[in-house]
Amino acid sequence: MTTINIQPTPITTQMVTIKRGAEWSSGICDCFDDCGVCCFAFWCFPCFMCKTADEYGECLCLPLLDMLGKGLHPITMAMRSGMRERYGIKGSICNDCCIVCWCCSCAWCQMSREMKSRKQPLTIVNAQSINIPHVQLCS
Repeated sequence: MTTINIQPTPITTQMVTIKRGAEWSSGICDCFDDCGVCCFAFWCFPCFMCKTADEYGECLCLPLLDMLGKGLHPITMAMRSGMRERYGIKGSICNDCCIVCWCCSCAWCQMSREMKSRKQPLTIVNAQSINIPHVQLCS
């Protein structure tokens, strides 16, 4: 009987901890926490919204629908409240509405900074060695 030794293969698992009742990682006016984000939003806001939505896992062009509304931002509202729910950030739809209506670009910058701060998952690598006995069926 021959034994076949299979080399260990890494099993990678990504774990993201969601702490309910947490605060946003940065404030609504903390542009100096990441100047690149705010500069991109300032110089080309539609491109910035599309890039941020894409990184969040939504359709790339979805934020462009906000431009059809007259002062309303339903997509921004939906993304912001969805992000609060996904990351367990405390707040309310009323608070989201006020922030989005008074400073939509600041809301998008805050969402982008939040995703950057959350995009550092813990990676666990587990390697196992398995021995499988080789059985010869045909003589």
